[in-house]
Amino acid sequence: MHIRKLRQSAFSVAVGLPVLAMAGAAELPARAQTYGIATMQPGTLNHTTGSAIAKVLKERSNLNVLVQPTAGETTLIPMVGRGEAELGIANIAEVANVTRGGGVGGQQPDLRLIGAIHALRVAFWVRKDAPMRTIADLKGKRVPLGYSAMRTIDTLSRGILAAGGLTERDVVPVLVPNVIRDADDFVSGASDVLFFAFGAPKVREVDATVGGIRALEIPEAGMAASRQIFPYGYLTPGAPSPFFIGLEKPMGIYSYDNMLFTNAKMKDETVYRIIDTMANNKADLMAVQPALAEFTAAGLYKPYDIAYHPGALRYFKDRSIQPQAAP
Repeated sequence: MHIRKLRQSAFSVAVGLPVLAMAGAAELPARAQTYGIATMQPGTLNHTTGSAIAKVLKERSNLNVLVQPTAGETTLIPMVGRGEAELGIANIAEVANVTRGGGVGGQQPDLRLIGAIHALRVAFWVRKDAPMRTIADLKGKRVPLGYSAMRTIDTLSRGILAAGGLTERDVVPVLVPNVIRDADDFVSGASDVLFFAFGAPKVREVDATVGGIRALEIPEAGMAASRQIFPYGYLTPGAPSPFFIGLEKPMGIYSYDNMLFTNAKMKDETVYRIIDTMANNKADLMAVQPALAEFTAAGLYKPYDIAYHPGALRYFKDRSIQPQAAP
């Protein structure tokens, strides 16, 4: 009798363990989806912006977002268009170029905007002891051009030169693939000019390495000529500060919009949640990326001729947000 009870107990345990295991598995949460946010290389403004967004979404909304650095915007935009990364950050000119089929990787019909997250403020810098002070002073100087991994930067650079009354024939082009190489060439002495975005860690590094840099002034009177080449540019005010490295006085800063975008397959509720989380945690974004101080939910929506994601449009509609044109 005792042996029979032992056998019955053993049978109950043997049957019960799989049942308990199945019950336990049912109670485990489903594995969280990982979302990639494609950016440019470490050291760039966009990589820092992507890192800030990824951190806030992960900590404040339980969205597992990982930064995916790439060689440049012409690489990362098609990645998002094909769904190889769920989110991406790039300037409006690059996004417009790719969505219309003008970029590397062909047209990306599934690319969708979330919105303009902050302005990209850029400059041509020279060494602090150099005599050049305005864009016009670059005549005959060695200027980075030919960005093979960032084609739009070529057009942008020509637009800035045009604001100073110059063309690429007035300077000595130094061919570079991307802005990181551009910075390295400037430090090594292979070029006379650094082109980069304010707020990028690489700018602080270069400033410290060469003993100081100075941003060249862009005249407001030259902006009409500039927009004939690069229609997305506008001037915003800048003044000497830790962010505006190399400014010796208040001046207009060449600016254009930096965009957050996704793929048409991204769920509406996820895009809605991304915007809402960013809007409600601006201080956390700024702690990593000071450039996001100007981020607002209302500022996301601008009248660009590129499709916005339905989740973003629903967010804008729910809050009566209308598109705002750039200055």
